[in-house]
Amino acid sequence: MAMDLLAQDGLKINWVEMPTYNTIMSLAAGVGLLLIVALGRQVLQRQEIVAEGWAMAFVVLGAILAATGLHMTLTWPLASGGFAFDNIIFGEPALAFGVLLLAAGFVLWRRAPLFAGRAGDIEGREPVAADERLQYTQRLLAPISVFVFALGLACFAIAAAGWTYTLFAAPPEEPISGKFADYPLIEATFISGLYVLVGVGAVLFPFALRRLRRPLLLIAGWAWGLAGLAFLLFGALNYFTHIGLIVNTQ
Repeated sequence: MAMDLLAQDGLKINWVEMPTYNTIMSLAAGVGLLLIVALGRQVLQRQEIVAEGWAMAFVVLGAILAATGLHMTLTWPLASGGFAFDNIIFGEPALAFGVLLLAAGFVLWRRAPLFAGRAGDIEGREPVAADERLQYTQRLLAPISVFVFALGLACFAIAAAGWTYTLFAAPPEEPISGKFADYPLIEATFISGLYVLVGVGAVLFPFALRRLRRPLLLIAGWAWGLAGLAFLLFGALNYFTHIGLIVNTQ
């Protein structure tokens, strides 16, 4: 991705100066979005959950995204040759999402008995009903939902930049994606569309959280679910296409 500025006959890239790990970033982001949707569904259906398992998953994914996103964000520019926008497009959203997942994992681990329906284990209280657990979740997420909303606006801006400047087009040397090198708007539309889906879910999140209105929850859930699945599959595909690009351009 984002190779259009270097696309030319006989393209050669100095990979020592070009870290390319948005493969694992895309994979982790996709799984993270899918798990958030799945966990939210269980909480809304007032099911007891094994909070430690969810905490472990969020911490693993959050650590990957926070580490790679932080490095990409602070490495400015990411590489010589016109790729400085990668720091903003991939690094900063990954860093933000990774930290959010780490925070979610910590809370789930810290409050595991509460989410599992055994709140009586905490501070000697009586067991908490499912409705009260749901209300607790609403109050817990209310402050951070403002940041999620802001990230949604950022996703819209990234999508607009992708369409405007066709930032995501692949060079001919990249397998599969390179077949569309002469039509840069195709991949730009695909990636920008994913950012729009994430943005829709993020912008609706605080409103859906506050009222728990079914239409808003469904739209946000479907948006994040579809984006998560697409990021997962695209990240997996990139393990082949990026390896091929390296082989063809080193």
